[in-house]
Amino acid sequence: MMSYLGALAWLFAVVSFGAVIPIVPTGAAVSGAAALAFHEHHPVTIVLVVLFGAAGAYCGDLVMYGMCRVGGEQLARRLRWLRDEEHLASVKTRLEKSQVPVLLVSRLIPGGRVPVLLAAAFVGLSWRTFVVANLPACALWSAVYAAIGVAGGSIFPRPWQGVVAAVLVILIVNQTISWITKRRDSRRGSTSPSQA
Repeated sequence: MMSYLGALAWLFAVVSFGAVIPIVPTGAAVSGAAALAFHEHHPVTIVLVVLFGAAGAYCGDLVMYGMCRVGGEQLARRLRWLRDEEHLASVKTRLEKSQVPVLLVSRLIPGGRVPVLLAAAFVGLSWRTFVVANLPACALWSAVYAAIGVAGGSIFPRPWQGVVAAVLVILIVNQTISWITKRRDSRRGSTSPSQA
């Protein structure tokens, strides 16, 4: 039982850290942990993976949101969180229209969470709204990535194969979405001067 708690504590720490410093593949960590839990044949362990993953994401998001509220755009630029001013402006507009759905969806789209957190902080979204709206977003995010891990664990007979499969699927999906987004943005950038 102690080894499970230690592993869950590590999962919480990795996801929390990755939520603040968005270079850690937090979704892959949750998926890998769920794949391992599936092979232990303890459904409760999978539920704990979802809970600890969600709690880590939630705590990390609170820290990042607090840093953005206090430090503003200057801190976001210094930490290289703020890269695309045009995208940030469109996210601000969407947040002003519907705050909760935008926060909910942003956690599920790879690369979508940071711009939404920045926009929410810069728009001045209240702490109360953020705290309430981000809770289901983190829970849903953790459940989706855990489900991917369970799927990988159920396909392959050995735990390490399920973990590798889950991590690869997450990384491929993230890279594909990132590539599509960059390509779309470069097309948009190349058509803008001709329209002006």
